[in-house]
Amino acid sequence: MHKFRATIPLIFTVLLVTALPALAQRADDADRASKNGKVEGVIDGVTVTLEYGRPKVKGRTVWGGLVPYGQVWRTGADEATTITFSADVEIGGQKLAAGAYALFTEPGENEWTIIFNKVAKQWGAFRHDAGQDAARVTATPKAIGEHVEEMEFVIVDSWVALQWERLAVPFEVKKAG
Repeated sequence: MHKFRATIPLIFTVLLVTALPALAQRADDADRASKNGKVEGVIDGVTVTLEYGRPKVKGRTVWGGLVPYGQVWRTGADEATTITFSADVEIGGQKLAAGAYALFTEPGENEWTIIFNKVAKQWGAFRHDAGQDAARVTATPKAIGEHVEEMEFVIVDSWVALQWERLAVPFEVKKAG
């Protein structure tokens, strides 16, 4: 019996380590209206990965309606959007350590705040704790010509951009030096 008790912590450690990859992924989207999205790219040798829920416009007024101005938004649907960096980066003059962050935004008509929160895994923005924000940077929204029905992120050159409806919100990522 004594030997078994000594192995209990080892068993729990093994179970936790094997479960972590499953916990790191978004839940199955088979029954969800907003399907999961994932984009990965390399910027200056840094792998950048975003995982998010992809809400649809469905004829709704998105900006200032479905997504109110001046309020923290989960930047997608369901679980908070996550952004992961394989190395230290700099965004808007602020350094972020390698790792995973919840990516929140606070939309505005002329300026957005992009929020990188240390609590990567959380549901929506309901429990957003500003004290856990690793960085807050501003971004300027840009009108785009084509309609984007399902929200998406794109990575182009040194830029990451949210695109939805007829709006793009880009921010530049640089490898920290």
